[in-house]
Amino acid sequence: MVDLVSLYSGSVPALYDHYRGPVFFEPYARDLVGRLQHVAQGSVLEVAAGTGIVTRILAALLPPEVTIVASDLSPAMLDFAMAQSGVERVAWRQADALALPFPDSAFDAVLCQFGAMFFQDKVAGYREAFRVLNPSGRFVFNVWGRIEENEFCCVVNDAVGRLFPGDPPELMARTAYGYYDTAKIAQEISVAGFGAVSVQTVERLSHAPSAHDLAIGFCQGSPLRSEIEARAATRLAEATEAATEALLARFGSGPIVGKMRAHVITATKE
Repeated sequence: MVDLVSLYSGSVPALYDHYRGPVFFEPYARDLVGRLQHVAQGSVLEVAAGTGIVTRILAALLPPEVTIVASDLSPAMLDFAMAQSGVERVAWRQADALALPFPDSAFDAVLCQFGAMFFQDKVAGYREAFRVLNPSGRFVFNVWGRIEENEFCCVVNDAVGRLFPGDPPELMARTAYGYYDTAKIAQEISVAGFGAVSVQTVERLSHAPSAHDLAIGFCQGSPLRSEIEARAATRLAEATEAATEALLARFGSGPIVGKMRAHVITATKE
């Protein structure tokens, strides 16, 4: 069982947003929000909103007639998200995606960026999205492709793994980048009750200002941090340096660029 509240607490939200947000999440956030341009009024729910990277884009791009509700399980992530500028119109709720505290048919769209991989029960999470959508509502979410298809993460994961050869961290490959079987995802969405389901693979380039910045983001501002500290809390700096050296060897110094791949799933209730 992954304890998401513990994973995303302390200094992690700020590091996550600063070092990882622009590199990994903003490019896909804009893609995801662009799929809701048909929503001109009504209400939109964001599940697993994290530090509000998608939320801020929703608030900037959706018409003022649209009500935006953003939810997350982690109080620390929500506190950080609420403190950012540009989200004054957003209503915030701490909520478990598997037991949403909203009435049936309350929303015109439900959005989730890179959160479904962490649902302990995927179908239960999808059923909750189905329940809170109105009859013509749309559920849009994305998941990462294989770790090997996401270059920065693969290099860092391998580098940190070499520090703990007898017990390499597996959370990133197993969970964050482990839910990539699109046929299985489509089947689970259908089991949850959704009608038409479409899957699109979206490739982007991730731009990081330096190898060291990227290593900080992964080793100190992601779930990888908890796995490093569980093995040796005193080796966090060493792991960050090992990740930096591996990224430098692969991508060079200065600003670096890596390939990313994700799958975007769109499901309609009818």
